[in-house]
Amino acid sequence: MDMLMFELNKDTTTPLYEQLYNGIKTAIMSKQIEVGTKLPSKKNLAEFLNISQTTIEVAYAQLMAEGFIVSKPRIGFFVEDIDELPYIETKQAEWPIEDAEEKTFRFDFHPGKIDTDSFPFSQWRKYAKDLYDHPSKNLLQNGEPQGEYTLRTEIAKYLYQSRGIVCQPEQIVIGSGTEQLLPMILRLLENDSKFSLENPGYSAIPRNQLQNKAIPIPVDEDGLIVDELEKTNANVVYVTPSHQFPTGAVLSATRRTQLLHWAAKAENRYIIEDDYDSEFRYTGKPIPALQGMDQNNKVIYLSTFSKSLMPSLRVAYFVLPPTLLKKYKETFSYYSATVPRFDQHIVASFMRDGYFSKHLNRMRKIYRKKLDKLTHIFKTHYPEVIITGDQAGMHILISLPLPIREDTLKRIAAESSIAIYPVTDYLLKPIDYKYPTFLLGFGGIPLEKLEEGIHQLMHCWSLAKY
Repeated sequence: MDMLMFELNKDTTTPLYEQLYNGIKTAIMSKQIEVGTKLPSKKNLAEFLNISQTTIEVAYAQLMAEGFIVSKPRIGFFVEDIDELPYIETKQAEWPIEDAEEKTFRFDFHPGKIDTDSFPFSQWRKYAKDLYDHPSKNLLQNGEPQGEYTLRTEIAKYLYQSRGIVCQPEQIVIGSGTEQLLPMILRLLENDSKFSLENPGYSAIPRNQLQNKAIPIPVDEDGLIVDELEKTNANVVYVTPSHQFPTGAVLSATRRTQLLHWAAKAENRYIIEDDYDSEFRYTGKPIPALQGMDQNNKVIYLSTFSKSLMPSLRVAYFVLPPTLLKKYKETFSYYSATVPRFDQHIVASFMRDGYFSKHLNRMRKIYRKKLDKLTHIFKTHYPEVIITGDQAGMHILISLPLPIREDTLKRIAAESSIAIYPVTDYLLKPIDYKYPTFLLGFGGIPLEKLEEGIHQLMHCWSLAKY
């Protein structure tokens, strides 16, 4: 068939995979795509729509799960032969040509950027070369659905040594990013589950899975306010306890105990613990994971290599409590690991030989230097700026006593080729902040460029006052 022409808007909060899934589903239900039609391959469609293959994989997987398409091994994906589908009247959308070109910035303070100059390319290249130079024919076939056992073993060892988590490789599931794994976790929980999220909180959790009924729970300097959670009918809570995103708060010991007690009060209660950047803590001892403290199999642990290695690697994983393993096997009997086996083995070798720990130690020092320089610049030149969330991670929060809206300040910065991200982008429920507040990521800015970037940002904002 011809390539699928769907409107994908990269500026909306709706994930691209969800937009594509909805587009194909609607086209099938309205008979624009006939039963038995072969869909484009993931590679071809990704190239045509200028999006990642992972986005295609997640959209196709959801369509298969709902019975709209079927996968025929080594042939492709086909629209399923369903006796009757409800008809939906739709209008053909126009292609947003104006959004085709991605804007680049001289300084991008995105919290997800990493320091690319410090990546150990030589060692990574060696492991990749060894895999491709020596006979690795077995890696050309599909691997284990939960991910390569070798990598899951290394992850289990690492979690025990660094996070105090005791788990078996059989409890670990590897996937291509948090956005792909979160829908899987949500499918394991009861259909009538009531979900709660930190407010402000992580924005990539699939809202469509929650039917826009996620319950916002406020956070303060001690993290999620558990007393507020207790007032709701939620039975699942999504938290970032070691370094709350985006405020940087650390869930206090008292709150951790309260949260675990809350989960233990009912059989259907669970905590989804996102430990997205626990490797980078600069004051005090590492914060233990909630999963390591859990005695009742109530914590689903989720993490990623996006910050510790690279975002483009697209390797994330979750650790299931033993009580959910049987349901996982039943629910995802069709599932195939979405991370290439060669990539998994490179990561496993990198961890096994100690290079991962060495890399983390080095990056921790580099990011600490950047953080120290950043705070020094503000304290020296802009003491009126309020800094919070500077104990860990790769971003801080800055609040400015300016009588100007955040969206206006963001636009002014963009006109000076500077990307800055307001905290309001991560709200489920409006919060009345005293001052405009922004996330300032420093991971992707070279150390020697930080001062120039901050001065340019503050200069363009100072002009806005007049």
